[in-house]
Amino acid sequence: MAATTTAYRPLDGDIEEYLTLVRAFPLVRIQDDAHLDAALAVFGPLFEKRPQTSAERAYLDVLTGLIEAYEDATVHIPPATGLDTLRYLMTEHGTTQAQLAPIFGSQSVVSEVLAGKNGRRLTVDQIKGLAAYYHVVPATFID
Repeated sequence: MAATTTAYRPLDGDIEEYLTLVRAFPLVRIQDDAHLDAALAVFGPLFEKRPQTSAERAYLDVLTGLIEAYEDATVHIPPATGLDTLRYLMTEHGTTQAQLAPIFGSQSVVSEVLAGKNGRRLTVDQIKGLAAYYHVVPATFID
């Protein structure tokens, strides 16, 4: 009995549109930051476009992989500490130290923890309280 195969057709017949995109910005390994900037300039408008054709989605899928591969190999983002994350969330949500005082016991303790005074670190109870306050998992605040 002969095996049958079905051709993989991700472009729904839009091969010419796909090839036009590839000719405009070839899908090759990103070499440097200038090449990355060019890739991002192509990626942004195409990603935002709605609706996208099957050719555009297929092209973006490959371009995204190339961008991610370059960034994974070249961009080092240091891990954020629990306090870094707390500071970020406070800024993004416009949270004041006074608003967090009930979680910490007092506003002065909030200030000391944020400043790292006297070796102050987030306690388990504070982490639980912050997780509930910001609606995130407790691990968000654990170094």
